[in-house]
Order: sequence, then structure tokens, then C-alpha cells
Amino acid sequence: MTRTDRHAWLLPSAMADTPADGPPGRRPRRTVRDWVVDTTLFLVAAFLGLLAADTSAKYNSDAVVAADQIVGAAACCALWLRRRRPAAVAIVISLVSVVAPVAGGALLVSLFGVAVRRPFREVASIGALAVAASTAQAFLRPDPEINVGLGIAIGFILILLMTAWGMLVRSRRQLVEALRERARRAEAEAELRAEQAQRLAREAIAREMHDVLAHRLTLLSVHAGALEFRPDAPPAQVARAAGVIRDSAHEALQDLREIIGVLRAPGEGAEGDRPQPTLATLDALVAESRDAGTKVVLDSGVEDPAAVPAATGRTVYRIAQEGLTNVRKHAPGTDVTLTLRGRPGDGLTIEVHNPAPTGPVPHVPGSGQGLIGLTERATLAGGRLEHGPAPDGGFALRAWLPWPA
Repeated sequence: MTRTDRHAWLLPSAMADTPADGPPGRRPRRTVRDWVVDTTLFLVAAFLGLLAADTSAKYNSDAVVAADQIVGAAACCALWLRRRRPAAVAIVISLVSVVAPVAGGALLVSLFGVAVRRPFREVASIGALAVAASTAQAFLRPDPEINVGLGIAIGFILILLMTAWGMLVRSRRQLVEALRERARRAEAEAELRAEQAQRLAREAIAREMHDVLAHRLTLLSVHAGALEFRPDAPPAQVARAAGVIRDSAHEALQDLREIIGVLRAPGEGAEGDRPQPTLATLDALVAESRDAGTKVVLDSGVEDPAAVPAATGRTVYRIAQEGLTNVRKHAPGTDVTLTLRGRPGDGLTIEVHNPAPTGPVPHVPGSGQGLIGLTERATLAGGRLEHGPAPDGGFALRAWLPWPA
């Protein structure tokens, strides 16, 4: 299915040169709006034809009047074909209008349809034919009530107005379609940026897990080496080293299962050698934010932060770090409440809340990529994250993470 087929429903079928749905060559399916428009234009053409027929009845014989009425009715009925063959209908009605003034209303409606659906060169050619037909009609079937020159001028002006109106409608529809296409493209680009942010978040998590895994494997290697070079160590030391090896191996296996994507991007340098933050270092983050001028209230209900798994602690730290950074950027001067609750088996909940700023706040543009990355991080950890305006007018960032028993 092509892009045109997928979005053909966005515009009325009146704008398409071919059927909006179904195989090529099949009759277009009119919508309710199309039926209303076609019926209205048919009635307008019939009304103008009746006015011309009334004038013809005053100065022509009954046979001529009857012929005019038949030709005018046929021209109005031909308008129902203008969606499929706009150019052909307009050309035939233009030729007929030379000897039948009653078809003048149908001619104007057909010109409007051509201007809406066909390119400018074709519109100009058919418009010139209509002007020539109107001029010839002024001499072959003149209106006794008006001057010939005035009749030619009125015909020219009406043809010009209907053509211009149709081209204006066509331009507007093209503009609307271009704006819709631009909106679809912007939406696709936004989704692409969001996917890229998620991918970067996954890579960052994988790099952190790689560093922690390397630390655990190093610790395991050191203790194993100590056992190798100290076979005569006391049994208590051997048991303690064996316990450390067992715990490190178990934790390394858990971290290895959580590694995803690319472990480390090339050319990153020694940045990954730095110790990774955990829940135990949350106090240092709060102190750093206070030194930067942010009023932070830490309400922690976790009795032993060191008992929290390292991966969960890193996620909590990153969430708190991003929340405090956003407060400094978008709500400076407000008090921040950092709430931490949880216990093994129930999970760990962290909430960063700030009230609405009281004074003027400078506008700091943000892409929202940080919150997207946090959401991805929490999801990969088996939890969830929510953010948005708080009931008091401020902003709240809340996350729940699993904490195995």
C-alpha cells in the first residue's frame, strides 16, 4: 500500500483525480459530503438554467424554448460525471452553451470542477474555450435585454471568478495536505528521537553493568589468587575467602544476565573506571544539590541502604539525580522533597516532588530525553516510572522498582 492510499481518507474524494479507494478504473465512492456538494451545485446550475430559460421564453418560439430546456437539463445531469471526467464534461458543456444559453449555469459549475482537479495548463485551455463559447453565444443567441458587449464582459467575469474560486480551493487543499504530511513527518522524527534516546539509555545501563561485573570478577580473581598462593592459610580465612568468592560469583552472574546491547562504545576512555553510584551514595548527591543552592528534604524510610541490590540502587540514584537536575533547571528556588520507601519483597519507591515556582522562571528549553531514558531504565529494571504535574501545581516524579526478598 502506498502513502497516497494510506492517507486518501484525509481529503474528500473531490480532490483526487482517480478513485480514492478500490482498484483503478472503478467508479469513485462518494462520501456524504460529496453528495451534499454535488446536489447543491446541481441545484445552483438548474436555478441559473431556469432563469435563462425564462428569458428565452420571452423572445423565442415554443420549439426553441423546449429544445433549450432539454439541452439545459442534459447539461445539468452531465454534472454528475464531473468527478470522473471533469475536463470532458466542461468541454462538451462549453460547446453546447454556444447555442443553448440555458447551459450557462452548468458551464460555470463544470469550470469550477476543472479548476479544483486539473493542472493549471489544462484549466487555462478549457477556460479559454469557455470564454470563446460565451463570446460566440453573445452573437448567436444574444439577450435582447442587455448590450452584446456587456453580455460578453459579464460572461468573461463569471468564468474568471469561477475558475479563480476553483483554483483557490485546490490551493487550500494542497496546503492542508502539505501541513498534514509535515505533521506526520514531525511525528515520525519525534518517535525516531525517542527510540534513539531509549537505545542510548540501554547502552549506558549496559556500560554500568559491565563496570560492576568487571569489579566483581576482579574481586573474585584476587581472592582466588590468595587461596592459590596461601594454601596453608588458617581454615577461618579460607572459609571467609571462599564465601566472598561464592557471593561475588553469584552477584556477577546476576549482573551478567542483565547486560544488554553494546557494553562499551569505542573511544570512551577511562570514564568507566570510576566507581558506580549506589543507594548508599544518595546522601552525597543530596549534599551536592544543597551546596548548589537547592533546598532538598530527604525522607528515607530504608533502614539499610547497603542491603539494596546494586543495580536497583544505581537506578534509584539516577532517578534522583535527574529529578534534582530538572528542578534546578525548570523550578529554581523551590523546595524539593525526595521520598524513599521500601523493603525487601515489597519493592522500592522513590518520589521527587517540587511545588510550583512563585516568581518568574526563565525558560530553559528541554528535549525530554532524560525522562525518556529514566523510563527505559526503570522498565528494564522490572519497574515503572511516572511523571507529570502534581495536584498542587508542581511537578512529581515517581518510580517503583523491585526489591527481591
